[in-house]
Amino acid sequence: MWRGLAPIGRDAGSRGYRRYAWSGADLECRDWFRAQVEARGMVYEADRNGNQWGWAGDPGGADAVVVGSHLDSVPDGGAFDGPLGVVSSFAALDELRLRGAEFTRPVAVTNFGDEEGARFGLACVGSRLTAGQLTLAQAHALRDGDGVPLPRAMEAAGYDPDTIGPDPERLGRIGAFVELHVEQGRALDLTGDPVGIASSIWPHGRWRFDFHGEANHAGTTRLADRRDPMLTYAETVLAARREAALAGALATFGKVAVEPNGVNAIPSLVRGWLDSRAADQATLDTVVTAIEAAAHEHADRAGIDLRVVRESFTPVVEFAHSLRDEVGRILGGKLPVLGTGAGHDAGILSGSIPTAMLFVRNPTGVSHSPAEFAAEDDCVAGVLALADVLEGLACT
Repeated sequence: MWRGLAPIGRDAGSRGYRRYAWSGADLECRDWFRAQVEARGMVYEADRNGNQWGWAGDPGGADAVVVGSHLDSVPDGGAFDGPLGVVSSFAALDELRLRGAEFTRPVAVTNFGDEEGARFGLACVGSRLTAGQLTLAQAHALRDGDGVPLPRAMEAAGYDPDTIGPDPERLGRIGAFVELHVEQGRALDLTGDPVGIASSIWPHGRWRFDFHGEANHAGTTRLADRRDPMLTYAETVLAARREAALAGALATFGKVAVEPNGVNAIPSLVRGWLDSRAADQATLDTVVTAIEAAAHEHADRAGIDLRVVRESFTPVVEFAHSLRDEVGRILGGKLPVLGTGAGHDAGILSGSIPTAMLFVRNPTGVSHSPAEFAAEDDCVAGVLALADVLEGLACT
């Protein structure tokens, strides 16, 4: 499975993955998913929001146990973020068949669409739509960098955008969702454990900072006469690092757009996107407020007009303690329990259904990069842990 999926969407230059939602590479991944479902004699479904499902047992049955993750990527992302959870889910089912296990509850593997938000700027679109956390109007307003609306991209990929929206009936049939994911950090490497259990997801969000200045000639305009928004943006980037360090939080300006984007032109607009995360809501609020205040202070001093827009936000997610404790009991009660600053579909769905997560050790902690890595024996340990969890939840 891993060898079959690995070439899809891989860039020859960076060796990273560019599997953007509803793109050609994403459609190839979707075809791969469907082939895996059908090869196992499972029932295939694509729901109203473009999420994919493979069912072992009655798709209409109640109290189902669902496993899976996503197959799309960030720009030049790694091989494991998302796909490890999907591949491991199919492998766990194969392991249970070898054990001769018989399900007493419906079981499904899922691939949630557009988890990374690389194309349309909003993470977890598929699960947000399903859980009713993204309205139809908001979904139709999403556009990629070329101005293509989400509905048109879905339609071009063969999906009906007129059907998207909340899916409470489907969620009502799910009794538990367990997502396996490569750890995006080094906590497990530091403890020496191949597998861990998630406790919570830090609150996090994305903010867009629009710095409006005045375009002018780079070779003729005196420094004293310039209204250069790039300088204010740079000051804000430094402020973000400073405020995050003071609060023990995280803040990153990882995306920037410049107009007119000429080497010999002073920009008229610099647009930067802030990603910030913290262990609790109060700390996150403190950090973002301080970054905004610093940005406004620098903008006012330089004669720059500034607008800040919060584009997305996810509050702290405490995974259902009952399911988390049950997963821990099934796995022997000895696995470390750890929080994470990364968002996941399991976090989005946690407000609607019981969810839990397993993490597989990442020896370097590197993620969202071609250097992302997990050792094969650790991946196998993750598969066996997920199989044990499925057996404990769905075969008793």
